[in-house]
Amino acid sequence: MGWFKSQMWKVLEWTDNTSNTIVYKFPMDGKEIMRGSKLTVRESQVAIFVDRGRIADVFQPGDYKLDAVNLPILSGLNALLYQDKKAPFKSDLYFVNTKQFPNQKWGTKNPITMRDNEFGMIRIKAFGTYSFRVTDPSVFLKELFGTNSTFTVDSISDYLKSLVLSQIADTIAESNISALDMASNYQEFGNLVENYSRVKFAKMGLNIVAFNVENINFPEAVEKAIDERTSLGILGGSMGAYTQKKTADAIGDAAKNTGTAGAFFGMGVAQNLGATMFGATQSATSQTEEPKQKQKYCAECGAQIGATAKFCPECGTKQSQDGKCPSCGAEVKKGAKFCPECGQKI
Repeated sequence: MGWFKSQMWKVLEWTDNTSNTIVYKFPMDGKEIMRGSKLTVRESQVAIFVDRGRIADVFQPGDYKLDAVNLPILSGLNALLYQDKKAPFKSDLYFVNTKQFPNQKWGTKNPITMRDNEFGMIRIKAFGTYSFRVTDPSVFLKELFGTNSTFTVDSISDYLKSLVLSQIADTIAESNISALDMASNYQEFGNLVENYSRVKFAKMGLNIVAFNVENINFPEAVEKAIDERTSLGILGGSMGAYTQKKTADAIGDAAKNTGTAGAFFGMGVAQNLGATMFGATQSATSQTEEPKQKQKYCAECGAQIGATAKFCPECGTKQSQDGKCPSCGAEVKKGAKFCPECGQKI
């Protein structure tokens, strides 16, 4: 009997000293589990008994005494073999880690093609991290685990990564996100992918806890266009500002050409573009200054005249200039109706 009892397990527990083990199969080593044994399930763990390939009992964190009371299913499965409640039973014991597994890296090996409303068909690359955990251990064992002795994150990382990448493509297609919005809203885009991925993860007994986008790489032409849009926004977004910016860029590019022909060409381009830029500047200036000019009226006949006119085009009366009397030239205060020296009507 002493030898017989030595072939039975009295305490069953798993002390996880790893950072990436999802499922751990308790090593029986040819031994059997004695009824009345102690089962310890630590926090972030779930214990599952599997009898003849079928899930029998699931134990949440806590301490348990294995007997017929808390093992009703196992007692029924082994009733024909073990009539004595103190007799051992044969069953496989698995510990499932339910903690969060963070910082799982993902990245696009090949560019993802997307249709953008402003830039047309473009291809992008992206990378970042995500986190997941087991939420339904029974479903996870049935769908993915099998009968291995251990199951680690590395065993499933490639499969989960492929699910994430396919979901990114689906999210872009379903949400119609533009390249500009995607480039400036990493967090919002990551939240969309996370929400869409939950359904696929749930089918495997998993839950995607977080999804982070660290960088999205666009083609060079798209990046330049985004930079120009940003610069235009800083300049105020007006067409005149955009013309001036493009003119300055063209002059700078022409000046970089040090060849003889290129120098003459650059001088010609610079002159033409400089004139264009001056014209655009003058036009913008005149548009802003014209409203500020006030109308002037003749003091003699009351006709409307230009602000800088020296004589009235209707009656020919000489007009005052720069605060001086048109008759004697004496200084006249602003708002005066008559000259204080000669009495001329102002």
